[in-house]
Amino acid sequence: MLEKQSWIHFEDDILIEWQQAKDEGRQVDELQEKSIEISKLPRSDEKTAAAENIWKLIEETPVDEGYIYTEPSDLDGIRDERPARSYIFVNALTDEQLADKLTGAWLGRISGCLLGKPVEGYRRERLTNLLKGIGDYPLSCYITKEKFTKELIDELNINIGSCWADNLNGIAPVDDDTNYTVFTLKLIETFGKNFRPNDVLEAWLGWIPMLATFTAERAAYRNAAAGMLAPQTATYKNPYREWIGAQIRGDFFGYINIADTEKAADMAWRDASVSHVKNGIYGEMFIAAMIAAAAVCDDVLTVIEAGADEIPQNSRLRRDIDLVLEWYGNSLSFDEMTNNIHNIYDEAQSHGWCHTNPNAMIVVAALLWGNKDLGKSICLAVQAAFDTDCNGATVGSIIGIMTGAQNIPEEWTKPFNNRLATSIADFTEVTVSELVEKTIKIINSD
Repeated sequence: MLEKQSWIHFEDDILIEWQQAKDEGRQVDELQEKSIEISKLPRSDEKTAAAENIWKLIEETPVDEGYIYTEPSDLDGIRDERPARSYIFVNALTDEQLADKLTGAWLGRISGCLLGKPVEGYRRERLTNLLKGIGDYPLSCYITKEKFTKELIDELNINIGSCWADNLNGIAPVDDDTNYTVFTLKLIETFGKNFRPNDVLEAWLGWIPMLATFTAERAAYRNAAAGMLAPQTATYKNPYREWIGAQIRGDFFGYINIADTEKAADMAWRDASVSHVKNGIYGEMFIAAMIAAAAVCDDVLTVIEAGADEIPQNSRLRRDIDLVLEWYGNSLSFDEMTNNIHNIYDEAQSHGWCHTNPNAMIVVAALLWGNKDLGKSICLAVQAAFDTDCNGATVGSIIGIMTGAQNIPEEWTKPFNNRLATSIADFTEVTVSELVEKTIKIINSD
């Protein structure tokens, strides 16, 4: 029912707004108790008014003078805070190599999304129990409903009607993690490579049903429908502004900017700034830049560092990326690394589970511990929990473009038979071959 739809009614998530402001260094401790109290009220005019008052107080609260991070949201500010660029890449791909890598990117993204989609929302304990219950821990293949016993279904409350790999009809189902990649292709086809943030908003309103958006995107959609423009759409009553939504939207900018990490990050900023700020923006820039590098570089560590070069060096996201690199350098096991992430970010709370940073950390870890094996990498990304389909899709995209379609085993692509369904107007059903052809056409356009 529309009355119960999430992410439209700001007052429902006033506690998340408080948590977000706390993350940003605002001195909001005295507002915590009142925020908790309001969040527990049933939806009513009284709750709306109380949430409005708290939001205004939070907005007026200054940042603590001792806050140690420097996190601009404007592009010039972000560029000023980047480290010196360590890597410059050259695109020497032949037409055949380019086609193979782009096919790998699209197939990898769809495969990773499909692997994580049916267990999205499973917290780590439940997911681990599921995998152990079907005899597949560590995860090594698609999860299929044929492996479920009645006892396991009852114990873990498994929805057998979900999109398990043996529940498909030869087509990958609609998902926001693939929707946005296709959307961006259409965006560039329509507005060109010099698109503006407000072109993104116009396209959202025209091509994507509102209820096919989530969290920060739905809040920005609501704001745009009310007449606001970017960047206000990202900041007005949007407590999800550093969540993972932008991070899942950056892949196509990497696909069409082969070897050019800065241009990929630039386009990603234009897209992210309509709905996110700070680390929410950085997540998309980081992913887009990594993909641009991965197309021409097969060293995972170099790709990660090149992506990190595009975001502020004194940001929380860069801190968290460096933590994963440190753990990898200290030879921690993947499970030990996963434990560390779960100790820092609380998956039991939506603000932790859906935040950009822990999910970016999982992406980095899966790339490092996955050792350029697409199946292993996307399995690690999903096994670590948090936002499983988002992380599986992103890792699949990066490894797919790095190694090419020729190195993706058929077991990962067979269930969807080269076909994808989306919620994007004019792309309700499309083949990977068509997507690759269109991507190459954009690359070759002026």
